[in-house]
Amino acid sequence: MRVFAIADLHLSTAQPKPMTVFGPGWVGHPQAIWDHWREQVRPEDVVLLPGDLSWAMRLDGALSDLRLLSDLPGTKVLLRGNHDYWWPTASKLRAALPPDQVAVVNDAVRLGNVVIGGSRGWLTPGHEPLGAEDERLLAREAERLSLSVGAAERLRQPGDHFILMLHYPPASPPYPANPLTKVVTAARPDVVVYGHLHGVAPERAMKHVGGIPAHLVAADGLRFRPKLLLDTGGAPPLSPSPDHPAAQ
Repeated sequence: MRVFAIADLHLSTAQPKPMTVFGPGWVGHPQAIWDHWREQVRPEDVVLLPGDLSWAMRLDGALSDLRLLSDLPGTKVLLRGNHDYWWPTASKLRAALPPDQVAVVNDAVRLGNVVIGGSRGWLTPGHEPLGAEDERLLAREAERLSLSVGAAERLRQPGDHFILMLHYPPASPPYPANPLTKVVTAARPDVVVYGHLHGVAPERAMKHVGGIPAHLVAADGLRFRPKLLLDTGGAPPLSPSPDHPAAQ
């Protein structure tokens, strides 16, 4: 079983919105994603999708985009991004998702020998401090990430790999510590993935959080090619762990 990641798919079958309005880097989207995905991903693999999946405003509109993902190989793990306005309550989402998709919502999922958690994240302090409202929202996201880490710890078994997803980057230049990075460094995942940043080459983005490898996986930066994170050699992800709400 291998684990890939790609964020910021920005699909729009229900509400067409060509991404080329954001620049020539989006030429070929989303067909390039489908082509590269089918070249790389096998049915027994896992693909992490950390946010900004669909431009839809309602769940029924987003489902037409999510069904496109069901036509692709692998098990998909979804996380909410800042543009996923369609994202409903966890119970409503899980009742509607296609069977090859699971969502992380203040919890974690175990697929094969990989445990995956995460949270959307928020703006973080960098060269400029945050305002009071952004500080409040950042603290809330750090608490949600803590809940996910706790759920992951309950799922983990000896020898498991542990991945944390964020939509926003975990920190901002010059990368001072913040509530999110404190949760990440305490959790010690094998790897962190994040998206949100467009027009940024992955090699120029934040590469680690306290020594933990971090990867920018926004689709345009990857030239629409899912990034290989792990080749675990473990069992295929036949279904979510029984402890995950999607399996209830």
